[in-house]
Amino acid sequence: MTEIRHLPAAPTQVRSLASGTTIDAHRHDDHQVAYAAHGVLAITTDRGSWVAPATRAIWVPAGTVHAHQAHGDLELRLVGLPATVNPLRLNEPSVLAVGPLLRELIRAYTDPPHGDTPERRRLRAVLLDQLRASPQQPLHLPTPDDPRLRALCEILSADPADNRTLAALGARVGASERTLARLFKADLGMTFPQWRTQLRLYRALVLLAEDTSVTAVAHACGWSSTSAFIDVFRRAFGHTPGTHYRDPPGSGARGRV
Repeated sequence: MTEIRHLPAAPTQVRSLASGTTIDAHRHDDHQVAYAAHGVLAITTDRGSWVAPATRAIWVPAGTVHAHQAHGDLELRLVGLPATVNPLRLNEPSVLAVGPLLRELIRAYTDPPHGDTPERRRLRAVLLDQLRASPQQPLHLPTPDDPRLRALCEILSADPADNRTLAALGARVGASERTLARLFKADLGMTFPQWRTQLRLYRALVLLAEDTSVTAVAHACGWSSTSAFIDVFRRAFGHTPGTHYRDPPGSGARGRV
């Protein structure tokens, strides 16, 4: 990210982005909540990437240099909050669970008009309460600093279905299995199997947004079977990949089937 735009105010708005569209690196003086009502949103910083389908939102703290990318046709809903208002008390990006009430609050708050009315202030107060209660979700792919670890991560990012062991990958990048296991914990804060699962879920969300079949996604991301993929996906996101692009229950809208 070379040219960084400074946009003092984080807007509250709705944007439609075609699949593959990017928003270049920029930063705000405000906090921002980014929610993909349709499609999958990825946000990248120098610390890594965060990805969120319609059951998740991404918290972007004030001052964070970040870029957006749309996977699938994206309905992006953005909530800007002053730097003095931090309901999550988080100073780093994070993925948050979005339940039915929080989803509808984000929809209502981002729909125009955006005037400063008593009704809108009450709506924001309830929205902040729901954000405070929203659990964080482990949907983060951190960026490694160690060159050996970076080389290994690049190998698997190019082919998430690569099922080589950590020892075999270590022989490729010039580090022992023990050294790499230590680096994963120290540099990325997770074990190698945890990181590989995160990578595969990240890629699965992207492929599903591109209308790839569930069976093809399972194969491309390295799961041993379609049923194994469905099980991991359901535990991570609360629903099956086959229903991923239908609108969340209770939304009252027609989604992709």
